Amino acid sequence: MNHAPQATRHDIAGNDAHATGQHHPIGVYLKVWAYLFVLSAMSYLVDYFAVQGIMRWLLIITFMLLKAGLIVAIFMHMAWERLSLVYAILVPPLCLATLVGLMLIESRYTFWTRILFLDFGG
Repeated sequence: MNHAPQATRHDIAGNDAHATGQHHPIGVYLKVWAYLFVLSAMSYLVDYFAVQGIMRWLLIITFMLLKAGLIVAIFMHMAWERLSLVYAILVPPLCLATLVGLMLIESRYTFWTRILFLDFGG
């Protein structure tokens, strides 16, 4: 009588994936490359059409963040990582960005309070 545990199909596939590494279709990388090209072209068009003011910076930052997200997700394989690792990498910068935003709000409040009540305006 054989009492050895039977390997399931999931176990075999998991061991095979570790032995050979992850391979993704080249089409995924080509699509992401095309998206990056389009986003870069759109970023260039913001300068070409001389968009000015807050709209210029909003568009440039949006395109930059979209490109960074695609690069991290696909080329750095973050899309295929465990969720706990994704959280460990993404949550600290988001917390720092939140704190920087709060400090920006506080600094503007302090600046205008000093201007209004301490008469540093001249």
